[in-house]
Amino acid sequence: MSTDNGNTIKRRVFLQGASLVAAGLAFKPLRSQAAETEAQDFANGTRELVAYPQKRPLMRITARPPHLETPFSVFNESVLTPNDAFFVRYHLANIPASIDADNYQLQIKGLVDKPLALSLSELKALGKTVEVVAVNQCSGNSRGYGSPRVFGAQLGNGSVGNARWTGIPLKAVLEHAGVQAGAKQVTFRGLDHPVLPTTPEFVKALGIDLALSDEPMIAWAMNATDIPFLNGYPIKLIVPGYFGTYWVKHLSEIEVIDHTFEGYFMEKAYRVPDNDCQCVPPGTVPDKTRPIGKLKVRSFITSLQPGDKVNVNEPVTLKGFAFDGGHGIQSVEVSEDGGRHWQLAVLGESLGNYSFREWTLQWQPREKGKVGLQVRAKGGQGEQQPVKALWNPSIYVKNNIETTPVTVV
Repeated sequence: MSTDNGNTIKRRVFLQGASLVAAGLAFKPLRSQAAETEAQDFANGTRELVAYPQKRPLMRITARPPHLETPFSVFNESVLTPNDAFFVRYHLANIPASIDADNYQLQIKGLVDKPLALSLSELKALGKTVEVVAVNQCSGNSRGYGSPRVFGAQLGNGSVGNARWTGIPLKAVLEHAGVQAGAKQVTFRGLDHPVLPTTPEFVKALGIDLALSDEPMIAWAMNATDIPFLNGYPIKLIVPGYFGTYWVKHLSEIEVIDHTFEGYFMEKAYRVPDNDCQCVPPGTVPDKTRPIGKLKVRSFITSLQPGDKVNVNEPVTLKGFAFDGGHGIQSVEVSEDGGRHWQLAVLGESLGNYSFREWTLQWQPREKGKVGLQVRAKGGQGEQQPVKALWNPSIYVKNNIETTPVTVV
């Protein structure tokens, strides 16, 4: 994480996004135009491509609340995912239709010496601006490829993105408020709310040690511009190395507490088997669970899509990305023969341990026919992707070796 002295954002930048009406984002419900469809390689995987405000056409998973997935071809454009193509995930249907940035406040309360109500300008003045390139991945990314299939959003591989986040360390805010002795966790709440009174609020919690570490931050910029409204404008909690469920959008309230938070989205939802693999035999239920945590090592091919054709004896530059939970990528390898032999890829520039790491490999197909190109990565601490998908009842943390079928002609 690097620091920078440019810790102010001009008022006019806030005003540009001060309301959905001004940005053309007003909706009852959110308006969009259907374009075409994109098919995922699993049953009932056809998705409508829809252009929401501030977004290019993305795959619509649900309309209310908005749940949009990035078409996988986007990831071949850049190691940083464009803002207008970044996936969108809400949990509660009552999302804000407008935000007045001039009057926006972040509340800090609970076990603190000095409860705070910070305006955006006051928040930015608390300390030096920091920057980190980090992966935001939905816990259920790739769920649609799981077997046996389970309840939940049937996602392809596009509920993930990589961006450069700019903001202030969370610990700077907490230290300014003065965390009291006995603090155990910190909870975070945004501006999305339930429609029905019986629906639980979306509140997430971090342990006090993690909250006071160097990594978590409150961001106001994404790839050097305002965070898009549907990705959490004007401020968003960033927890590098952790699944996106903790990355609270439209962050409005932080509370320091002296106990383990028991809200639904910590105590019941977003939990994995409490073992090393976070898995159980398919179709079974774990005896014990724990809240989902850090990302696992993953890798993908982006330069070829399933079903593409390549010419025999003509060199092909394979390209893709890999990432893990913050230890960095040690190596990436590619196989063309079902995993019997592996070729070492060349790693691209490192943008930090929390970022996508680009890789390339020169491949020359020697025989005509069907080829299943496989890619696997090894993380900085030696963690390697499993050959077969490990299973749990929500199909979270899926990270098995990916295969891209192509035809050599």
